[in-house]
Amino acid sequence: MSDTDDFPTLRATGIGSMPGGDAREAARTVTGTFAGGEGMPYLPELPARGPGADMTGRTAGLLADLHAQLEPSGWRIADRPGRDMRRAVSWLREDLDALEEYTQGYEGPLKLQVTGPWTLAAALQTRGGEACLGDAGACRDLAASLAEGLRGHLSEVRRRVPGARLVLQLDEPSLTAVLTGTVRTASGYRTYRAVDRQVVESALREVAAVHDGPVLAHSCAPSVPFALLRRAGFAGASFDFSLLTEGDDEALGEGVEAGFRLLAGVVPGTDTALSDPAGSVMGVRTWWRRLGLNPGLLPEAVAITPSCGLAGASPGYARAALAHCVRAANSLADNPE
Repeated sequence: MSDTDDFPTLRATGIGSMPGGDAREAARTVTGTFAGGEGMPYLPELPARGPGADMTGRTAGLLADLHAQLEPSGWRIADRPGRDMRRAVSWLREDLDALEEYTQGYEGPLKLQVTGPWTLAAALQTRGGEACLGDAGACRDLAASLAEGLRGHLSEVRRRVPGARLVLQLDEPSLTAVLTGTVRTASGYRTYRAVDRQVVESALREVAAVHDGPVLAHSCAPSVPFALLRRAGFAGASFDFSLLTEGDDEALGEGVEAGFRLLAGVVPGTDTALSDPAGSVMGVRTWWRRLGLNPGLLPEAVAITPSCGLAGASPGYARAALAHCVRAANSLADNPE
């Protein structure tokens, strides 16, 4: 895992998920929008295809020496790989084929997204039916398996897109709930005990360390633990800008001054009327002034994204939203004040 100095300068990107089930169309949209120097293309995820394309099943298909199967209650650790895992692996291969087709000759940043170790521990069940989160040993095994599986995944993408500078994104929407002890058990009547922050940080560092390039975290939940992510060695964070509070200012201000990159989700993730590009980033300018930071640093430190994944959007809106991110980011760069 490299430091923040290796994070590419970029204006815009997407989160990961896209609507529909056509891998080639999704890859064409993402590369067409971002591969021209305006931002960072990424490997699309298409959860509408069904189990195995969802964020838990997709990442479970990457695990090394651990298998999972789909039960009525959700994804559960299994003794051997079955059809659910074969489906997940097949869909990922289809997505990689499409990405490879549309990145011929591409040289630049390319983002990969996987579910992070703590969101995965909150979603993936042990054989007994409770989340791995409730078993410290299971959490350690899961983080180690994910790290090993990621090594192979990163190697495969480097082989397919040799000109790319890979950026790894760990999706951790459940991270705050893990830290605050608000993840509910299978019965729904109680919650799992909060995990010690040092244990959380250690597992994040272990998984992120498999990549020798920049690693960022994504969460569209409130109260993202920005300071913890920095301590764990992350180069940046992607978040829903509308959920920031003044309580986040100190951690973010210190982070920006230390080179921590921010991917601000300001474009709605579901169908709506889009404002003019300048209007979309007006709040970012206001927030930056509140932090008292140099306006000239803003376009280098902050990239523009949708507020969360686009799986729930219509295909037409998804295309428009990604293009709007580029225009809004250009507006921010042209007039940071």
